[in-house]
Amino acid sequence: MTAPPNPDITERRKADHIRINLEEDVTFKKVTTGLEKYFFMHQALPEIDLADVSTTTTLFGKTLKTPLLISSMTGGTAEARAINRTLAAGAQAAGIAMGLGSMRAAVEDESLADTYRVRDVAPDILLFANLGAVQFNYGYGLDECLLLVEMIQADALILHFNALQEAVQPEGDGNFANLLPKIEQICRHLPVPVIAKEVGWGFAEETARRLAEAGIAAIDVAGAGGTSWSQVEMYRAPTSRHARVAGAFIDWGIPTAVSIQYCRRAAPHLPVFASGGIRNGIDVAKCIALGANLVGFAGDFLRAADKGGVDGVIEMAETITTELRVAMFCSGAIDLPTLTQTPLHTHF
Repeated sequence: MTAPPNPDITERRKADHIRINLEEDVTFKKVTTGLEKYFFMHQALPEIDLADVSTTTTLFGKTLKTPLLISSMTGGTAEARAINRTLAAGAQAAGIAMGLGSMRAAVEDESLADTYRVRDVAPDILLFANLGAVQFNYGYGLDECLLLVEMIQADALILHFNALQEAVQPEGDGNFANLLPKIEQICRHLPVPVIAKEVGWGFAEETARRLAEAGIAAIDVAGAGGTSWSQVEMYRAPTSRHARVAGAFIDWGIPTAVSIQYCRRAAPHLPVFASGGIRNGIDVAKCIALGANLVGFAGDFLRAADKGGVDGVIEMAETITTELRVAMFCSGAIDLPTLTQTPLHTHF
């Protein structure tokens, strides 16, 4: 495979993404996750002991203390290396899962591989490698997927789907044609599970069904309502025209709550990850009641790592878990399997 002619472009883009997410408001402005429309029936007499409420879960053969995921964010720069190691050390202590940011940079430039390696500080976590699915139309294949999984000793590989982001990037890769057969080949031959992940605009039901039929092992909905990557690209746009086009899509996408239900209907046998605008443990509880198995946070963990280091990451995970446990207690759910059977009610 021939690497792109200038890997410095990828590294510079990664640095831009970190800076913009920390400095700018890149959230959706009108579209929400949809989670606010749901509520649990409060149980004044839950008939369980709060001390007995359990948030443990098992996924891909590993046990997590709580169903939380530090969603894929970064890699490919010196700053990203420090962030990833902080996040991973926090994930190890908190007993939660973690995804690395897109690892294409490490294929283009082997010297950047170390910005993704975290196993020495997080030997036990459920860890996901990450590559843009569109790269299969730009020379990437099974060899690159194997390289990335082995590079970080990953438990699974995320293939992320970011069609809108690529479309509004001046340097974006817009050829998403005929990807499904290539994805199916990766699912068939890669020795670890393959996860399909959107990046903030959600999966439609038919898309989720086609991915499941292709052999995907889990789906991360990454719905609308959190970070808008079209807004991130708007802030790094080289011209006013590029900025206008990116800005027009500020409220594009499928709300997280809706996409969870689409994916659960499309693939009832697969784990579904909920991410995109999740704010607290109550949101986590709602996502699980809607059909999710794991719930991801990105920006909140990035800011926690930036301000508080490893302790900040641990504090964030423990706070969200405490909120989740209280929500479960007040809904009468002693464990996560019970929570999945706990009905949600709507405000409308």
